[in-house]
Amino acid sequence: MIPTPHITAKEGDFARTVLMPGDPLRSRFIAETYLEDAVLVNNTRGVQGYTGLYKGKRVSVMASGMGMPSIGIYSYELFNFYGVENIIRVGSAGMLNQKLKVRDIVVGMSAYTNSNFGEQYGFQGNVAPCCSWELLKAAMEAGEKLGVKPVAGALYSSDVFYDERPSGKILSGLGVLAVEMEAAALYMNAARAGKNALAICTISDNPFTGEALDAEARQTQFTKMMEIALEIA
Repeated sequence: MIPTPHITAKEGDFARTVLMPGDPLRSRFIAETYLEDAVLVNNTRGVQGYTGLYKGKRVSVMASGMGMPSIGIYSYELFNFYGVENIIRVGSAGMLNQKLKVRDIVVGMSAYTNSNFGEQYGFQGNVAPCCSWELLKAAMEAGEKLGVKPVAGALYSSDVFYDERPSGKILSGLGVLAVEMEAAALYMNAARAGKNALAICTISDNPFTGEALDAEARQTQFTKMMEIALEIA
């Protein structure tokens, strides 16, 4: 089914690996900054997708929008209709583990969630899907080569941004690194399709202290995270 209801790219327009930021402007920034001969292959609903070359490798980047319903749609269509094998989320996250610092890079080995996204696969309780081991291993090695030490561990994918419950404090006590809003759905879609997924996130804020980077910084300054993803694409 090409084009899909949400992607108007043609068959073959996407590379084997797609980097997936939430923000369409971050998608454009990655394409313009890192990709040679980048071509806009999708702009439906302003969700920009590009394909180009990074160090001679064909790579795509397309935004996911915010939240699990949104990344659930785009990752499903890429995995199941466009032949994409790997999706690497490159996003922002709020720190839960107070040993972290703003701008640290975390890699999601698994993703706790309060979403019912997994119910469609038969889960009647909570589920914490896992990433691709191959992509995780490659990301950690790429980080070291770039002089960065990503922290690998559990993420928390929440359906609620303005959460009035004390979920963050409880999960930080369990060693969960950071909270974001997409990884769990991406990991479940990848598992169901027999494909690979990884979430690499830069810490943009601390919900406990109020420390936070502005929108411009989130869009253009998380370059080490982007470079790790591109190196393993």
